[in-house]
Amino acid sequence: MTRTIAVVGATGAQGGALARAILNDPEKPFFARALTRNPDSDKALELTRLGADVVKADLDDPASLTAAFRGAEGAFCVTNYWEYFSPERELAQAANMARAAKDAGLRHVVWSTLEDTRRRVPLTDDRMPTLMGKYKVPHFDAKGEADRLFTEMGVPTTFLLTSFYWDNFIHFGMGPKRGADGVLAITMPMGEAKLPGIAAEDIGRCAYGIFKGAAAFIGKTVGIAGEHLTGAEMAAALGKALGQTVRYNAVSPEAYRGFGFPGADDLGNMFQYKRDFNDAFCGARSPEKARALNPALQTFAAWLDRNKAHIPLE
Repeated sequence: MTRTIAVVGATGAQGGALARAILNDPEKPFFARALTRNPDSDKALELTRLGADVVKADLDDPASLTAAFRGAEGAFCVTNYWEYFSPERELAQAANMARAAKDAGLRHVVWSTLEDTRRRVPLTDDRMPTLMGKYKVPHFDAKGEADRLFTEMGVPTTFLLTSFYWDNFIHFGMGPKRGADGVLAITMPMGEAKLPGIAAEDIGRCAYGIFKGAAAFIGKTVGIAGEHLTGAEMAAALGKALGQTVRYNAVSPEAYRGFGFPGADDLGNMFQYKRDFNDAFCGARSPEKARALNPALQTFAAWLDRNKAHIPLE
């Protein structure tokens, strides 16, 4: 009997990749129920064409989530902080998913999460500024704080620690920019520290591996990455793929926080956290474990070979 996985964010990066992994598996052990606010969107219609059951659901509407989860064996749960820039809303949405999972009697939830950085950098610690009155890295802290919601409600959960999307070089404005001398550069306040990174689609594929492994992962935290690379190593790989020089501009976290774009202070703190606690951050994210879950895991060079034409060069 085919078992149903309800996929939150099925038209997004992580959820979409999981839905496609389920749909593309020739053995068909699972059936994809794709949750979206807009079943008539192009991405939702494409999932329908591929064989998914597309269901309307809203993370701000608990009743719609419970209905969408009912009858499923498991669910992939994810939030998108960058849509609202509100950690409080993200926490509320996570609570709605945890409660719906409990009410629907799900046997396995994979929750896409990140660290609560306040455990290492308390609000009283002035190494980085406190943001919004009670966070250090808002888009991390809300997810990490939400972990306990799934545990306290008794939901059988795997906590999936994700990594920096290499897709940010395409979609998030982090791609190479030309300096006054015309040379491209990527800019991050990481110094010489390594940054765990991964293709967004590989997060979904790893989540699929977790669902296939089921009981072995319930109650566990699983951290994944495609590779751990320094800024200089990423710049060199970008340069090789693009056929032109790309420099690594290692600015200070203070300078990055001052760039002024929406979320610059959050991202500046995030990079500083990854730099200052690099051993622990990298140690929690294993390319080897990711490859065991997803044998098709891409290296940065392999991802670039497939995606270099989509990287905007400014």
